[in-house]
Amino acid sequence: MKYILRVIGILLMVEGVLMLSCLIPALHFGDGTWPAVTASGLFTFNVGLLLLVSFRKARTLSDRRMAFLLVVLLWVVLALFGTLPFLATGTVRTFTDAFFESMSGVASTGATILPAVEHLPSSVLLWRSMTQWFGGFGIVLLVLAIVPTLGINKYSLYTAEASGADNTGKQATSMASTLRQTLGVYILLTGVFIFVLWKTGMHIWDAVNLTFTNISSGGFSIYNDSLESLTSVQQYVIALAMLLSGVNFALLYNFLTFQWERLRHKVEQLLFYLIVTGLSILFVVFSLRWQMDYTWGESIRCGVVQTISLITTTGSLATDTSGWWVPITFLGVLLSLCGGMAGSTTGGLKAMRVIILVRNVRKILRDRLHPHAVNPVRLNGQPVAVHIVNNVMVIFLVYVAVVMVGILLLMLSGINATESIGATIACITGYGPGLGTSGGFGCYAAFTPAAKWICSFLMLMGRLECMTVLVLLLPSFWRRA
Repeated sequence: MKYILRVIGILLMVEGVLMLSCLIPALHFGDGTWPAVTASGLFTFNVGLLLLVSFRKARTLSDRRMAFLLVVLLWVVLALFGTLPFLATGTVRTFTDAFFESMSGVASTGATILPAVEHLPSSVLLWRSMTQWFGGFGIVLLVLAIVPTLGINKYSLYTAEASGADNTGKQATSMASTLRQTLGVYILLTGVFIFVLWKTGMHIWDAVNLTFTNISSGGFSIYNDSLESLTSVQQYVIALAMLLSGVNFALLYNFLTFQWERLRHKVEQLLFYLIVTGLSILFVVFSLRWQMDYTWGESIRCGVVQTISLITTTGSLATDTSGWWVPITFLGVLLSLCGGMAGSTTGGLKAMRVIILVRNVRKILRDRLHPHAVNPVRLNGQPVAVHIVNNVMVIFLVYVAVVMVGILLLMLSGINATESIGATIACITGYGPGLGTSGGFGCYAAFTPAAKWICSFLMLMGRLECMTVLVLLLPSFWRRA
């Protein structure tokens, strides 16, 4: 446990530095929040420093069980300290609301309790965007890429946090270099899209914030109407950023470095992701044109931006979607449950798992027709190990069970059925906007305190893909080996 506190100390120091960086807009725009931001950043940094110094001689963590505990505690503690800028600046009045907003940020969910973000202090706006940027890549993964000498079983931490990553063939020895490569791509894309948005005429301040929140599949905005007030060109640029955020970052690295032979290992996932996105865009575009009387220009723009936002679980909105045709809304739910590729910043089940689920169903049907034939589940032309197929099936069943329980708990907390369904799926997939008052340009401010805590827990479950959190609930986890 002492070593866990030491690692938490390192992360809190990083978080404190990030908070202090919000002094730049606070001083530049003169919003008067610099004392609160300074106090929040220094307090967070000093608590982290105290933990690091106090437990600097702690032994390394070799127990795989503690890796799960460490990952969960990191996300909870960083979300907890992430409430300080909201509370200290007076932006949010209650701890429940502050924790909801902070967890939504670090989990890159995009659900918010703030009905009017345009009036927020610049330092708070940047803090919201920044939490999504480093949360989108993965807090533990970010630290492992930058500080590879933690003296810990890095592969255990990697699989505990990134259970959605395509690690079926990954070796622990190559993990550190892979993380650094993918982090490099993440930073490169962030810089490129900030520059491109700036060149379209967007203010550099807006470009930084919107790039942070969309490249991370987060969806927080600095405008009350999300992306609607942007120009068509700017919306298409952000749509491209969202689309790339749903691609496996290791694949992007291989593409940018011309390592073509390595692309074939993920080509089926990529094709599935792009084909589903393309067909969904066509459905939404024609539905908006023929069912909702949008012009062709509006249909194409809203269809492209909104569909990509849904499948990447970003949550950015090209227009208010709360009144859209019901079949489009249902398709949106399915897309957010699917998500992008494994190893991306998106939420949902991930394309790799969906492919394996579908092919396993096909295998079972074939086995009924030809019980003596050998019909393995294949991915990229290679048989998928039985234990991987079984793991995918279990994760899918657990995912469905958590959604059902979440809906029930929200209804018991006083939320109507429609909003309970929308909020549960929106929080666990990381999409953000739900249905009813929490959908479209709405927010979660009207939810009861109990409902907000349930949603916060669902965000954590979704970001860590359920299994990492649920394993802590097993009695055997707490028994000595």
